[in-house]
Amino acid sequence: MSSRQPAVGIGVASAPATCGELAQGILDGTPVMATCPIDMFSTVTVDLVEGSGRVHGPANSFKACRAVELTLALMERTDVDAQVNIESCIPRKKGMASSTADIIAAIAATGAALDADITASQQAELALSIEPSDGTMLPGIALFDYKHGSIARSLGCPPDMRILVLEFEGDLDTESFNAVNREAELRGQSPLLRDALELITEGIESGDAKSVGRGATLSALTYQTVLPKPQLPGVLSLAQDAGAVGVNVAHSGTVMGLLFGEDADRIAWAETEASKRLPDLTAVHNCKLIGGGVQPPVHPEPVEG
Repeated sequence: MSSRQPAVGIGVASAPATCGELAQGILDGTPVMATCPIDMFSTVTVDLVEGSGRVHGPANSFKACRAVELTLALMERTDVDAQVNIESCIPRKKGMASSTADIIAAIAATGAALDADITASQQAELALSIEPSDGTMLPGIALFDYKHGSIARSLGCPPDMRILVLEFEGDLDTESFNAVNREAELRGQSPLLRDALELITEGIESGDAKSVGRGATLSALTYQTVLPKPQLPGVLSLAQDAGAVGVNVAHSGTVMGLLFGEDADRIAWAETEASKRLPDLTAVHNCKLIGGGVQPPVHPEPVEG
């Protein structure tokens, strides 16, 4: 992109990763998840200059570049070119919403460059036109239809909680996983999903981390018939020994989480024990459970892979 082109604006925005989901399945015929945002981020910078609608970015940033294209179309701005840059500390293909974070940050950064506010509902619509997406564009912990967006509401701000994110060997192509029809099996699990969501909602409303943990654990156990995680029994045992309030999983990924109340004093012990007791463990991330939504710019060190 030539430096001689007049500048239009520069926007920067960050969006959070997740540690999988607190719950996921089919509710009343609709595929839903309860989001689990954490304090790891993708930060996208969009530099706009006068042009003809071209979008440039790193070779591996197709989805973020597509998000910029769609946002420019929404704003009816065919008179600019965009340069996209991504800084992310989010591991890829693990079930940590790395693509959704890139997409949401790209949409918000484009809006910022144009001095335009892109609402969470608009962000969701644009993101879902690219791929099934986590609901992390919504504030708080959200209940979200990750395929069509027919359900998109915040359940409230999370209690003070930390998550020890357990990253295991192997990865999973979320698009391929979501392309398989598992509706019949998931419909059969709907009563247990409803129970899990009730526990999670009660915990959010009352600030009770233990209730959130029980709901997440129920969903993790229920989903074993859909995407079995051989490490789950060991993670459950470690959670009990560490005094965690529960576990959660990436329902279409490989990461799992140990959930703790904010005042837990055994997180460091659990982190050390995890490396001893859990086969195939490759990394551990000590994170805070946060609310979703676009965040002030965060500039993390990128993670290889």
